[in-house]
Amino acid sequence: MMSQHENDSSKQEPVDNEGPLPFGDLVEEVSENGKKVRHRGVYLLPNLFTTGALFCGFYAIVSAMNGNFAQAAIAIFGSMLLDGMDGRVARMTNTQSAFGEQYDSLADMVSFGVAPALVVFSWVLQDLGRWGWAAAFVYTACAALRLARFNTQIGVVDKKYFMGLASPAAASIIAATVWVWFDSKPEGVWAVGVAVLTAFSGLLMVSNFRYTSFKGINFRGRVPFAFMLLVVLVFASLIIYQEQGVLAIAVIYGLSAPVIWLFHFVSGKSKLPKVSE
Repeated sequence: MMSQHENDSSKQEPVDNEGPLPFGDLVEEVSENGKKVRHRGVYLLPNLFTTGALFCGFYAIVSAMNGNFAQAAIAIFGSMLLDGMDGRVARMTNTQSAFGEQYDSLADMVSFGVAPALVVFSWVLQDLGRWGWAAAFVYTACAALRLARFNTQIGVVDKKYFMGLASPAAASIIAATVWVWFDSKPEGVWAVGVAVLTAFSGLLMVSNFRYTSFKGINFRGRVPFAFMLLVVLVFASLIIYQEQGVLAIAVIYGLSAPVIWLFHFVSGKSKLPKVSE
């Protein structure tokens, strides 16, 4: 029979999060060379980028509350830039962690779920009463559902595609719309159109449409010379039409998956999203 001492030692020891400060500390258990090792604290560099993205989302909310809608929209795009860098920095410096993944997801919820909804609500939707409330809530709830589904499907869905519109892409549609028309408040049917756009962007996040993630593009490969000329023309157009160009790119990407699915559906070639074993 197993002794009492052996029985107690077989139980997992509790993690001590107490540190020198009254706010506590973090002890994270990771696997290294097939063994479980405990590390205290968090990685600084990738979490700095995540914190910066979270700050931009919070700043967007505060700016919208003060009526500075252009600044709010730009802050959301700033959050997208920082959000796209934290994961890459973590992979480049080998500083990935479970804490960083959870922190990034929570920051995404604020920056791309709550912030866009509150910005567009403060701009137009509040004039629609309960309909405006409903549209903003649909967007926020769908962002939460999309992030939760994404977190549970990491390593299962094909990395070349996103199942549903990614939350930063959905936020870019809302932010770009506000950025283009921030100085002219839509009314009547146009305000209803903004509400429909907000709710529809949210529903795209929880859809089963497959959006390309651009992770399969080989940036080290060669391309035709004419392609670089096209890139130059695109950048030149964005210099002249910054807000409109960003909105056009966001809308085109948002509609790309539904249009492709509709084309395959009409031609009888529609398929379910691929899921790896």
